[in-house]
Amino acid sequence: MGYPVGKHYDEQSNITNAGKLKGKLLLIVGEADTNVPPESTYRVVDALIKAGKTFDFLSVPGMGHGDGGTYGRLKKRDFFVKALLGIDPPDRNGEEFLTGK
Repeated sequence: MGYPVGKHYDEQSNITNAGKLKGKLLLIVGEADTNVPPESTYRVVDALIKAGKTFDFLSVPGMGHGDGGTYGRLKKRDFFVKALLGIDPPDRNGEEFLTGK
């Protein structure tokens, strides 16, 4: 959004625009992210809650900036299967998944 930070920054902010959310949203944040402070994602989460929006949120302990690692990628695939295809992803904790039956 460029510098200097001014009125345009606030106007384009996910926090300011949280109430406009339409559709499905998955947020993934690494709790040890040094590129984007995790608190900024938590501020978006707070704004979404205050706006009465529903969304999915995953905080990955020890993870830095990225896609959540192996677990995050799995959750992201499951999210898209459900959100885009309308199909429940497999129960990865269930007996059928573990035994392949």
